Amino acid sequence: MRILVAGLLGAVAMFIWTAIAHMATPLAYTGISKMQNEPAVLSVMQSGVGAKSGFYFYPWIDPKDPQAEQKETALMKTNPSGFLIYHPAGASYDMTPLMLEEFGKELAQSLIEAFLLSLTALAGYFSRVGFVTMLGVFGSLGTDMSYLIWYGFPCNYTLAQITIEVVGALAAGLVIAWWMGRRASA
Repeated sequence: MRILVAGLLGAVAMFIWTAIAHMATPLAYTGISKMQNEPAVLSVMQSGVGAKSGFYFYPWIDPKDPQAEQKETALMKTNPSGFLIYHPAGASYDMTPLMLEEFGKELAQSLIEAFLLSLTALAGYFSRVGFVTMLGVFGSLGTDMSYLIWYGFPCNYTLAQITIEVVGALAAGLVIAWWMGRRASA
């Protein structure tokens, strides 16, 4: 029960920080650029992709092709490259389920953090906060830095996302460490 309460409190703290980061700071839009001639690009995307939501990588090379790497290298010398998350017109963007999913993700993170913290012998409050925060650093580096390295995400975007994640882990760590320490000494 101690871990469940700590995880729930951590998730609430992380969710509040994430909301602030996305609504009251420039972190959410750092590194994101506006397309030039967006209407023309959207028109071509609609005719080229149609009504199928998805994750598209270009230039596309069949990964089963034994010459895939060489073909991709050659195409990337003369063609633009990247990836696209695409949703056709009319796709739902209801914030309620998205917010619930985000909270669920943060709850899972906080429960894992609380569980792992419970396995340590850390006695000091700041040691416990640091432990939980470092779990956030570890997770964020594992994902965000790979996006920078492999997909070419902008560095400032990557640093902003790492900041959001690490501060979220710190926020969770502050309450998880408090609750876990409080319950252990009670």
